[in-house]
Amino acid sequence: MLRVAQKLIESAYTSQSKLLARHGRSTRYHSFLSTHMPECSSFPNVKSHKELYDYSVQHPDNFWGTLASSRLEWIKPFSKVSNCNMNEGSIKWFEDGELNVSYNCVDRHANVTPSKVALIWEKDEPNQVEKITYKELLAKVCQIANVLKSQGVAKGDCVTIYMPVSPTAVAAMLACARIGAVHNVVFAGFSAEALAQRIQSASSETIITTDQAVRGGKIIPLKNVVDDAVKMCPTVKRVLVGTRTGNSVPWNDKDINLEEAMKHENDWCEPEAMNSEDWLFTLYTSGSTGKPKGIVHTQAGYLLYATVTSKFVFDIQEGDIFGCVADIGWITGHSYVVYGPLSNGTTSVLFESTPTYPDQGRYWDMVERIKLTQFYGAPTAIRLLLKYGDSWVKKYDRSSLRVLGSVGEPINHEAWEWYHNVVGNGKCPVVDTWWQTETGGIMITPRPSGPSDKIEPAMPMRPFFGVSPAILDDKHNELSGNDVSGACCIKSPWPGMARTIVGDHKRFFETYYKPFPGHYFSGDGCHRTASGYYQITGRMDDVINVSGHRLGTAEVEDVIDEHDAVAESAVIGCAHDIKGETPYAFVILKEGHTVDEKEFGEQVRRMIKEKISSFAVPEGILLTDGLPKTRSGKIMRRILRKIAVNDIDNLGDVSTLADPSVVDKLISLKRGAS
Repeated sequence: MLRVAQKLIESAYTSQSKLLARHGRSTRYHSFLSTHMPECSSFPNVKSHKELYDYSVQHPDNFWGTLASSRLEWIKPFSKVSNCNMNEGSIKWFEDGELNVSYNCVDRHANVTPSKVALIWEKDEPNQVEKITYKELLAKVCQIANVLKSQGVAKGDCVTIYMPVSPTAVAAMLACARIGAVHNVVFAGFSAEALAQRIQSASSETIITTDQAVRGGKIIPLKNVVDDAVKMCPTVKRVLVGTRTGNSVPWNDKDINLEEAMKHENDWCEPEAMNSEDWLFTLYTSGSTGKPKGIVHTQAGYLLYATVTSKFVFDIQEGDIFGCVADIGWITGHSYVVYGPLSNGTTSVLFESTPTYPDQGRYWDMVERIKLTQFYGAPTAIRLLLKYGDSWVKKYDRSSLRVLGSVGEPINHEAWEWYHNVVGNGKCPVVDTWWQTETGGIMITPRPSGPSDKIEPAMPMRPFFGVSPAILDDKHNELSGNDVSGACCIKSPWPGMARTIVGDHKRFFETYYKPFPGHYFSGDGCHRTASGYYQITGRMDDVINVSGHRLGTAEVEDVIDEHDAVAESAVIGCAHDIKGETPYAFVILKEGHTVDEKEFGEQVRRMIKEKISSFAVPEGILLTDGLPKTRSGKIMRRILRKIAVNDIDNLGDVSTLADPSVVDKLISLKRGAS
């Protein structure tokens, strides 16, 4: 299946990289066109980054079609590149083509460089590192795939994965892709109830988990959580249990020892031919309602977008060791720990621990030991480590680093400067990336760009190839020119975009395409600077971003409202020095109910931790007898946000409230609670 064109392209790329290295240019972000895009020869009159970007948005079918042919291996080549109607929310790419994602990420590299390291597992303890070659990964993927098939899992079935970051977890994802099963990875920090909700929504009969997880020196009882979730999910038929600690855990009739089952399976499994638009995975993300959305990504378009954004944004070269420290339970882990790096045939690091375990130098110790060339992390962690000073960074050799990345939320100037000047010694470009679960990959980022194009601190700046941002006002008018602000939309399709929401395409259309017809609406606000660069200004709906995790305020409110004493609640997001945002709750008790505030707060926090996760626990809970509502009953959350942070000098117009006196009462209560 290896195409001649692909061989020629990779050969040209490798030769160019070696030439640059011999001339001492491998340590900086070198010319994009000469090293990354040999396909440019087929694009007329393209001689610069700007010309390439312009071509990509003006001739998207030729641009993406050329990259899809050269960067991916096809079982059946496609004849049509795109078939998209953004007015209807109908998105299709390469729809008559067939390929296998697992083959593209593992086999084609194992066939050429079997001994090359695919995964480096940085376990919780820093002196415990495990390396997995592409040959070994292929065998592991095939064995798990055969276990799934032996258990009756078929093409189109959904498999829920609730595992810590590990080679087995990655192999499980790829095993699903190999046989055409849809994987549904759930972050191994969600509660049993949250896990059960996602299992039921995805109609998943199969779960893959481990006995326990290890993180920050603590044991996490994953199997116990799964057992509690399965009690709420009668449709679950089997639970494959892998080994992480080897400690004793409860065993039930539906449980199957994964490692024992793998011993009885062949290390080869024929990859299934998958249509480009078959589902690859679902991933649940919070929305502005209490019900998480199961975002659906399909095969070829998602893989292509993850492949090219990994390659181009992070300047991936032969011999690189790519370090994205995200959990595989989030989209960042899917695109930039698993699919993007492996499709490019690079070495990807799996980080199991925390940035402060066993001390605040953990990241940089890892950089020195493993010789990371790229580091992709969250502003939350960067802000946290900044507070501990420079010494924890400077005690380690970070000279291997070539590119630094930021993901999950906007990064502030102070953190950006520290990241660039201290961590990167002022030598590594910092790519501040904006994208979402729904976009599949990076949408706006400073790199790639022209050789002389500078990076402005703390903003993503430039759209990626094929991405056409538009800033719209509340009357659906696109704002032209610079120094304008409005809703962040995308006005033309790209291959990595989500296709639907599990079981609810109506919600998909109404969330992303109905608000601004003909456009994808991100839910974020955006400012285009006087220089023409893009800066994300935050969410425009009732979704907050806690340490890079999207959290619907309604989801937290639903849990609070379950308390017997609660009549109504309103949750908003407040700025937080470390987390970016944190929930803050205003709660009205039922008439006649009195509570001990401290005990009540502990009860509510415990409920939220058990039903959602610890990151959803509010920073503050304020008991009140009223909320600022309009005459139609809408809660004025902008007022609550200002009261929560004691910004009471600029509350804006309160005349539209049904009872303006509520505001003064809340201010008084907040002052008393501070």
